[in-house]
Amino acid sequence: MTNLTELFGSMVFNDRKMQERLPRTTYKALKKTIKNGEPLDISVANAVANAMKDWAVEMGCTHYTHWFQPMTGVTAEKHDSFIYPADDGQIIMEFSGKELIKGEPDASSFPSGGIRATFEARGYTTWDPTSPAFIRDKTLYIPTAFCSYTGEVLDKKTPLLRSMEKLSSVSVKLLQLLGKNEVTRVTTTVGPEQEYFLIDKKMYDARPDLIYTGRTLFGAPAPKGQELEDHYFGTIKSRVAAFMNDLDEELWKLGIMAKTKHNEVAPSQHELAPIFATSNIATDHNQLTMEVMKKTAEKHGLVCLLHEKPFAGVNGSGKHNNWSISTNTGENLLDPGKDPENNLQFQLFLAAVVKAVHEYQDLLRLTVASAGNDHRLGANEAPPAIISMYLGDDLGALVDSIINGTEYKSAGKTDMLTGVDVLPDFKKDTSDRNRTSPFAFTGNKFEFRALGSSLNIACPNYMLNTMVAEELSGFYNELKDADDLDAAIKTLVRKTFTEHKNIIFNGDNYSAEWVEEAAKRGLCNYRSLPEAMEHYVDKKNIDLFVKNGIVTEAEIRARYEIELEHYIKELRIEARTMIDMAEKNITPAVIEFLSELTNAAAAKKSLSSSYSVYAETTLIEELSAKLESFVKKTAELKTAVEKAPNHSSSNLEEAKYYRETVFALMGELRETGDYMETKTSAKFWPYPSYGEILFGV
Repeated sequence: MTNLTELFGSMVFNDRKMQERLPRTTYKALKKTIKNGEPLDISVANAVANAMKDWAVEMGCTHYTHWFQPMTGVTAEKHDSFIYPADDGQIIMEFSGKELIKGEPDASSFPSGGIRATFEARGYTTWDPTSPAFIRDKTLYIPTAFCSYTGEVLDKKTPLLRSMEKLSSVSVKLLQLLGKNEVTRVTTTVGPEQEYFLIDKKMYDARPDLIYTGRTLFGAPAPKGQELEDHYFGTIKSRVAAFMNDLDEELWKLGIMAKTKHNEVAPSQHELAPIFATSNIATDHNQLTMEVMKKTAEKHGLVCLLHEKPFAGVNGSGKHNNWSISTNTGENLLDPGKDPENNLQFQLFLAAVVKAVHEYQDLLRLTVASAGNDHRLGANEAPPAIISMYLGDDLGALVDSIINGTEYKSAGKTDMLTGVDVLPDFKKDTSDRNRTSPFAFTGNKFEFRALGSSLNIACPNYMLNTMVAEELSGFYNELKDADDLDAAIKTLVRKTFTEHKNIIFNGDNYSAEWVEEAAKRGLCNYRSLPEAMEHYVDKKNIDLFVKNGIVTEAEIRARYEIELEHYIKELRIEARTMIDMAEKNITPAVIEFLSELTNAAAAKKSLSSSYSVYAETTLIEELSAKLESFVKKTAELKTAVEKAPNHSSSNLEEAKYYRETVFALMGELRETGDYMETKTSAKFWPYPSYGEILFGV
């Protein structure tokens, strides 16, 4: 068996390999760039490129690629070989600093939201030295950012890197004001838990809806679903365990700290959780994790589904974004410590997060909006679409005491008595967890639970970083000239908690009472992507990103258009797939079954007029009526898609039309189709059933 310490990071040009292969001065210069954000000298880049190439070639690589994250929602790569012609007609292997730093993929076919015309093709990728290069399939992968020839940001990573820089610079100023002069850099860290489904590839290949859309558009419930709650944390099946073991090894080779794996709530659903990493590295790792999951599944005759709701009637998949802030000195700024009532630094940063989430709740909501996630949010398997914060009993009591000017009494960690002599007693936490809260404090971090399983985590994290940086900047300006800093902090914290306490809710986020209460508190409840995305271009949101240098107004409006276009296209593909499945397979299958029933009834009668054909006649009448309705609803859906407004006038208008009209008709067609599945012989039904898919691994 391979030694795990040797296996881990074996495919990564990590710190150990850089120390081994780079000249000492080059290594130090690169580390300064990585740790302190200092500019990179071309001579350093040349040395790094040569060392990278030598290592990659030794590992069997023939090509390199700049790996980037355009606005498509997936990663992109263009492969170039290391070969260069030599004078003797042979080749040499070369890779320069210029090639490391800059690549030139064609930018014309990537989403740009109208800020780039098709004929304006040139784009650039630029090396992100803070995220290590790695090897996959005999190719050296270099994590990069992506922009157009004229400088417009065309990817999801650049805003994240900018937001990290902004949050760091503001936090350092504030911490140094508090006397922490040794702090020179602040980083945000993320640990994204990843949920997914595994199904048999043969079942997948027989379902056009899964192939084209990632989710089942038809499918009657299986006799058993998740109601027994026996799959959650249950024994992992051998085939799945083999996949998980291979997945762990592949991820460990890439330096991804895959830590936890288990069965999730729904049948065939599972989860993988990594150890925390710096936000941009965590983003790269999560994108890699999703890609490796899919490739590893193929080797086991499985398919990994990352859609937020691949199966109706059972839980969908999310991604829990565990977010925290730490200093270069190793201090977690969201750790309350043993006496949070006296920890003014913690209170100040907590107040900034509370204020940010309250003032920019619409941004947090829209950054997790997608056609797939619209199925999950508020469906008793994910937090609701209403953004709120959970602080827990202990921290909630601290905030109340600050607001009311009363004494804070911590419950503290009490003994958990097992009542069994052989079982050790232990200290229980000061607060329970709230699985229904979208944004919950969990000890020394916040868990943003509303993300969909396929989402690129760069988006919610750059928005979260930016909004918190904005509040910290305001705090710094308010405190920098204070005569009595402690008194000024206490006043500011109390004022902030008092004005923004409406965002804090420690109760049941699924209850009908909370929906009413949230409305009274002025909290937004955007139930779909079009409803949420409309607020992306509100003035306060544009001002936030422009002021902090994250993206320009033109880039914000472009992203707004891209998200709406993507939503429209997704629903259009789903609708067309439903129509195709209905017309080509489901309707003919039911007609064939009805024909056999009719022939069977006629044959029965021909044997004896006394034979009853009540069962056949009843089923024929019932199924015929449903089939007639199904054909009509298919035609209605087809007409609705054909009559969709032209998005050239308004993407928002078309997105709303697809949500309110097309999506509604899809639901009606599915309901009728699923009912027919329950009445049609399995011999005739053209697609694998939910029972076969969910329990077939």
